[in-house]
Amino acid sequence: MSKVIVLGSKGFIASNIIKKLKEKRYKFSSYSKKSINLENLSNAKKLAKIILKDDEIIFTSAVAPAKNIHDFKKNINMVINFSKVLNNLEFKKLIYISSDAIYSDSKKPLKEVSKKCPDNWHGLMHLVRENILKRSFNKKKLVIVRPTLVYGKGDTHSGYGPNLFIKRAKKNKNIVLFGNGEELRDHIWINNLSEIIVMLLKKQISGEFNICTSKLISFRNIANIVAKKFKNKIENKKRIGKMPHNGYRPISNQKLLKIFPKYKFADIRNVINNNY
Repeated sequence: MSKVIVLGSKGFIASNIIKKLKEKRYKFSSYSKKSINLENLSNAKKLAKIILKDDEIIFTSAVAPAKNIHDFKKNINMVINFSKVLNNLEFKKLIYISSDAIYSDSKKPLKEVSKKCPDNWHGLMHLVRENILKRSFNKKKLVIVRPTLVYGKGDTHSGYGPNLFIKRAKKNKNIVLFGNGEELRDHIWINNLSEIIVMLLKKQISGEFNICTSKLISFRNIANIVAKKFKNKIENKKRIGKMPHNGYRPISNQKLLKIFPKYKFADIRNVINNNY
């Protein structure tokens, strides 16, 4: 019988994908770095005994966020070793979890075909990984998804935004905003992201897809929602350096909605008020 194989099972996104697979009663196997370390080629070769020709693979393994050249190198080595092993194997589909960080900044909504010239290690890492996979495997078997900023329970990165704001609020600490918190960004709930990835398993499709709501909200508005719920204060911290993405990062999900036209994304206000 075919199965789904999840690589990087201990990560925030992977652990939520696994929950969805259980809900939908998929047959699956999941592997963490401890069981299969893709940084080591001899260790990666374990996949040869696991993957069968009708299996679908969800690749989330990464040192993330990649902050420096050392993180970059580790991540690229993972994909190189993965590709070397799978070049000699048959499989049904590969879903790679990338990031919208690969795109250059733009005042227009970023589409899958938009310019890709990232100015940070994390974006560059994912872009190089994508290109290695495209050149290593049949494109008809490859699905690349590019989530925008992900939020939800269980995130260990505590990145600036809802995850960090809620974490501080729960500890009765002030919510800290850089500048006035005026940056406009797209945020997707982890439940929506993991649900869409599992839905893609059923579709006979390939290609690249943004996973986002296509709705922008400022960090100030998110902070207000969190502060109101937890009754915390907001403090402003002087910004040092340039505002990321010039404070504006619109992303298009139109390609995804052509496949799932009835899909409804959760509103961030409702998620924060009803799930924490």
